[in-house]
Amino acid sequence: MTPLLVETPAPAAAGDLTLRRGAARVLLTNWTGGSTVPSRGLYPHQWSWDSAFIAIGLRHLSVRRAQRELETLLHAQWADGRVPHIVFNRAVPHDAYFPSPDFWRSSGAGAAAGSPAGTETSGIVQPPVHALAAWLVHLSDPEASRRRGFLPRVYGRLAAWHDYLTGPRDLGGGGLAAMIHPWEPGMDNSPCWDAPLRRVEPAAAGSYRRADLDHGQPSERPTDLDYGRYVRLASDYRDGGYADRGVHHAFAVEDPCVNALLIVSEHALARIAAETGADPAPHEERAARLTDALVRRLWSPEHGMFLCRDLVGGELIPERSVAGLIPLIVPGLPAEIVDALLATAEGPSFRLGEASMVPSYDVEGPVFDPSRYWRGPAWFNTNWLLERGLRQYGRSAAADLLRAAMLTAAVGSDFAEYVDPFTAQARGTRDFGWTAALTLDLLVAAQSERTGQSERAGLGERADEDTSAVRAARDDGTVPDGTAGADERAADIRIGVHA
Repeated sequence: MTPLLVETPAPAAAGDLTLRRGAARVLLTNWTGGSTVPSRGLYPHQWSWDSAFIAIGLRHLSVRRAQRELETLLHAQWADGRVPHIVFNRAVPHDAYFPSPDFWRSSGAGAAAGSPAGTETSGIVQPPVHALAAWLVHLSDPEASRRRGFLPRVYGRLAAWHDYLTGPRDLGGGGLAAMIHPWEPGMDNSPCWDAPLRRVEPAAAGSYRRADLDHGQPSERPTDLDYGRYVRLASDYRDGGYADRGVHHAFAVEDPCVNALLIVSEHALARIAAETGADPAPHEERAARLTDALVRRLWSPEHGMFLCRDLVGGELIPERSVAGLIPLIVPGLPAEIVDALLATAEGPSFRLGEASMVPSYDVEGPVFDPSRYWRGPAWFNTNWLLERGLRQYGRSAAADLLRAAMLTAAVGSDFAEYVDPFTAQARGTRDFGWTAALTLDLLVAAQSERTGQSERAGLGERADEDTSAVRAARDDGTVPDGTAGADERAADIRIGVHA
């Protein structure tokens, strides 16, 4: 199997303990007993790709909680294989978030697609980071994972999830997964969606209330016009019984970030299959087919990066977003594509090494905005993915600089949802789940590299155990006592990961 990471030294870091305490505080405070909310105010439920990223960091505090994070999400999987992008907490009032369960009506409107009867969810999906997260969680403590049967419990569900994306969601017929709502690729109001959204008639302004503006600045959130179009697309999908094929989708795109994550997760699924006694070959073969389709359908030599494809119009969308750089995480790309991606990342549009972090959109683009949601700010999850991609293709110095910038931005922004790409000034909500989780993951990787105890090959990572940060956080009151569940001893809450 092709290695996805190479071992590199990390520079000495200052203030690690303070940063670890802060990250631990966010993750333990946002824990609800079975999963972690992205934030207590703005996002009070469980989100799909958030939970995957959160599990990757949470494994350094508690492997059991990281396992439960993924299992809770997968328990809400639909019979057709889709993993919904939101799993709703019944204890949260409907007016705390929109669209709420009474909008999606999953148990009724989604019955034909196999929605779970006892759990309310949304009907759309998010990027498939989950198999990668499950494999990394397993590697944090393989013995405990095997003892609890973690991978055998999740393998079938993860395989069904990938079958859904490569089956009913192959709307273009070219082998890639398609997204049918701007919320699905995770980069909600990226400029990539501007042209496809112009076809969509927005829902009437008085037909819904935006709860997100109760917790965020309007200048940092999607516009009312865009939001009305999101509501229209979601309600049309719901009213069509959440059917994927045989219906008209006003919005349908193939996104390079989504499909790159599917490829990497398919490689992870091959490792999970081998660990559980199943045949890994079908997963490796599908990963190879997806890689070929990604290059064939979404690579643009002219732009030096991957682009999104509008399946309604049939053409590539010329907007340049960070989604087009994230395929650096895919192993085995042709050398000329890797070189072009690195040149684009370091060029005037994304300024890797110059900006504090890589922006979500071309800084020279006509609608670049360093403050507005996905139209320019830098996000920690996309930069974490780029850091991995840089290491995979031997750019360790650039990866080290990016990691250092991310750690600085995390502590300086109070673990913000996203930041200004040049000043690292906080934007969005604070104490954001995946920001804290991925910060913790980067810290553990840096520490283990310095001590020479890391194993960064393939999809795996190992690091030494160090409980001091969480113990100190609990002692000084930033993490409350009693955070461990009945089956989860305090000794299981830790900062390191088992070697």
